[in-house]
Order: sequence, then structure tokens, then C-alpha cells
Amino acid sequence: MSKYRPVYVSKTVGVGTAILLRPRTMDAAVKLGFLGLGKMGLPMAQRLLNTGFSLTVWNRTVEKADRLAGSAVEVAESPARVAATTDVVLSILRGDDAAREVFNGPEGLLSVPVEGKLFIEMSTLRAQTARELAASCEEHGAQFMDSPVSGTVGPAAEGQLMALVGGDEADLERATPVLDVLTRSIVHVGPVGQGSLMKLVINLPLAAYWQSLAEATAMGHAGGLDLALMLEVMKNSGASLAAFPKKIPEILGESQNVTFDIDTLHKDVESILATGREFQIPMALTETVLSACESAVESGLSSADAVALVRFFIDSIDEPR
Repeated sequence: MSKYRPVYVSKTVGVGTAILLRPRTMDAAVKLGFLGLGKMGLPMAQRLLNTGFSLTVWNRTVEKADRLAGSAVEVAESPARVAATTDVVLSILRGDDAAREVFNGPEGLLSVPVEGKLFIEMSTLRAQTARELAASCEEHGAQFMDSPVSGTVGPAAEGQLMALVGGDEADLERATPVLDVLTRSIVHVGPVGQGSLMKLVINLPLAAYWQSLAEATAMGHAGGLDLALMLEVMKNSGASLAAFPKKIPEILGESQNVTFDIDTLHKDVESILATGREFQIPMALTETVLSACESAVESGLSSADAVALVRFFIDSIDEPR
């Protein structure tokens, strides 16, 4: 039996470079680790298991690992255990502080010998955090690349995410057999940190869109327009994003399907603002979005889908003044 397992893909690597159905291989002896089994991490880990990979996983809440189906999974008691027993480690965590703790904590990934191992950090982080983690890995003789992903739970389960990679080409080549299974496209945007920066660039217009939609529909509502009618008209106009039609049931309160919660949006917008200040970019619109997120969080909507901002804003306008 061959020690190589082929993975056939059709996707884009780089900017505008098509690669058609060529085999990707990874030595079957390579052991994979996966940290973070949240909304995105769980379907991503399951996708890897479904396509033949074996995993050693860790999650702060151990019970979440019970949701993984398949016998090719080992649950580790700490990040250190994952690093000690695997060769390539993927992580998708809550944010910058969580990533620092998982890498540099007392039982973190770097608390054991890791020379020659590759860490693929897929969380949405600030670029500076990614560079700090890369420097820590380099001090321990390990390789690091940041590869946050664009997409939500559905695409994660189907292997249809987009990977935004910051790192060396050699590390990307090593990581590609794994990323191929999780993504529809891989974009190498530059050195470590650039993947994280690109993810923030993508997230800002999306965050601003939902806030602008909230303000627009609040204006129409105040003037007597029906919310469902406004959403239907906007769905068929130039004001509609690709994701917009799928979100109408959530906005109308007909569904509670959460793919990207307000708490995560709040965290990402804080990172975007911090990055903007670093580059001295005026970001008045982003500050407005942050204020809206803070108000929603204070009102107990942390776990609601980001589009709940629309109804929350309309309801706040209806409140007596």
C-alpha cells in the first residue's frame, strides 16, 4: 500500500492562478492536530475526518469533542499534548488572547519540543499577534503560517472556505494537502501577518453593511414602510449582498440560525479599529459599527447572529425617548 494519500482539487492558488485537478499528497504518517471546536472549528475538524485524516483534537470545553463522528480522533487533555503527538497543527480560536494562551501558556503548544513542526493558525487575529506567534515558534525551531478563512458554518462543512495565507511558500506547500480539503480557494497574500490583515479587510465591509442596513430599514420603518417588504425589495436590488437573501428569516425573527454571532463581530471590529489606528487611518464608520455592537452586547445579544443588529436598531428607535 502506498504511503501517500492523493487529494484531487480544482481551485485557485495565488491571485488569479487556476490549478485544474492535480493531485495533492501528504505522507500518511504525518499526524494532524486540531485546536478549537467552536462554530467553525467543529465542522472543519469533521471535514478532515470525513476525508480520511486522523486527528488529535483539543478544546477548552472537552464535551464539544464528543460531537465529532469517527474513530480516527483522539481527544487531548492540553494543547501541549497535541503538539507533542502531531506534526502539523491547525488552530481556530476565539481571538488574540486565546491564541497567545494556547501557544505560550504553561501547557501551551510551545511548552514541549516542537522543532520541525508546522503550526497553521486560522483564527481571526491582528497581524501583529500573528507575527508575535510566528516569532515564538521560530525560537522553538517550528514553522508558522497564519491562514484565517473566509466563510461560515455551511461552507466549512462542505470544504468551500477561502484560505488567506501569510507565510513562506515552502510552508504553504507543506500545508496545501490539508487546506485543499477545507477550501475552495487558497490565496497567498504575503508573509506572516498578511493573511490576518486581509481577513480584517474582508470583514470590515461586511460589518458596515449590516449596520447600514439597520439604519436604512429603521428610516423606512419610521416612515411607515413594512420591514418584510423593504427586505424583499432590497433583495432584488443593487443593495443586496450574496448572503443577504439567506439572512432575511433571521432579520424577521423567523429563524434563529447563527452562523456569525455578535460577540465575534464585536471582537473583530475592535481588531479592525486597532489596526486602523496603527496605520493612522480615519475610521469613523467603523467606530459607529463598534458602538452598535457594544450596545447589542450590553442588551444580551452576544450569541445572536450578526444580522440581529438590524432588528435591534429598529427596536431601539421605537423605544420612547
